[in-house]
Amino acid sequence: MSIAQAFELSSAKAPEGWRVELIEAEITCVTPPGDGQHAEIVSEVNHQIVRKDPGDFLFTYTGIGLNIPCASGTGHVLPDLTIAPKGSFHDQEEWHDPSAVLLVAEVTSNSTAARDREKKMHGYARAGIPVYLLIDREESEVVVYSEPSGDEYTQNPKYKLGLTVPLPAPLGFELDTAEF
Repeated sequence: MSIAQAFELSSAKAPEGWRVELIEAEITCVTPPGDGQHAEIVSEVNHQIVRKDPGDFLFTYTGIGLNIPCASGTGHVLPDLTIAPKGSFHDQEEWHDPSAVLLVAEVTSNSTAARDREKKMHGYARAGIPVYLLIDREESEVVVYSEPSGDEYTQNPKYKLGLTVPLPAPLGFELDTAEF
């Protein structure tokens, strides 16, 4: 059985609300839904981005599947939050090309932190996603990865939770993490 076939089988058998991802040729992150704090943080980021978009141009997506390049082919990830222009995912596909994505955000959990910090960061950089926002609850910090180059981001400033975090272009506004 190929990795792609095993991934499809795992996805089909996962309980409702659980997430299955294919990252770096590994079927990973078969996890239950996030806890309440996780959901609150994702909702707060969503709320702030919607409020700061005067042109009603940006849409926030939760649960949208993205195809990202991995060291051994194509991976499938479900970021906690994806920001892209309105209409970027208007098709009926389950896994989408990430070329329109402006920002992905991940909120760490005990079971996902290592993948969020390493493997997903590399995949998002390879995909050319301009900004990867990592809200790391275990480290009590926010890392703003930007300027992707190969499988790395050339910029990755860290901010303690509770501070105002500047988001670089193409967003260009600040995120208040005091509510996190």
